[in-house]
Amino acid sequence: MKASQDDGYLTGQLLVAMPQMLDERFAKTVIYICAHTEDGAMGLVVNKILENIDFPDLLEQLDLSPTGGGQDIRVHFGGPVESGRGFVLHSSDYVQDATMVIDDSIALTATTDILRDIADGGGPKNNLLALGYAGWGPGQLDSEIQANGWLSVPSDQALIFGNDPESIWQGALAKIGIDVSMLSGDAGHA
Repeated sequence: MKASQDDGYLTGQLLVAMPQMLDERFAKTVIYICAHTEDGAMGLVVNKILENIDFPDLLEQLDLSPTGGGQDIRVHFGGPVESGRGFVLHSSDYVQDATMVIDDSIALTATTDILRDIADGGGPKNNLLALGYAGWGPGQLDSEIQANGWLSVPSDQALIFGNDPESIWQGALAKIGIDVSMLSGDAGHA
């Protein structure tokens, strides 16, 4: 059984960091939630690029022979957990045995086969390569949401796989009618 928004879980949703987010690693981030259950949550930051590595470098480090493809693929900071582990969030037109299909349009694969396929010009139509992930223990994400640390926003492939990571945070907020200039960094309750 898949977790869904209907059962209180956020699998397949975007989490948008509120301006008062104190953890610098997550300031102005948007995270795609790959799994959220009573046991915890796992997601990938979709709007932070790692400046010190690119796709060809990554292929070389993994002893995969780059074939010249993927030169324009950027490597994202997926989160602070297992920062040396790679994940590919992608459109569900590509599925392997090891692929976790999240919803009708998005899947997650963490094998070198997908990297090889992307480098060879195959693989999924849309993809986002990330190192590391964001993880929460049981009830931790729910507590952070209740403390006004995050907003949940319906997923949007155009935001996730778009080419402008700088605009994803504002775009995700605009999707639910929030003008960033109207947000305050101060938390308060009416």
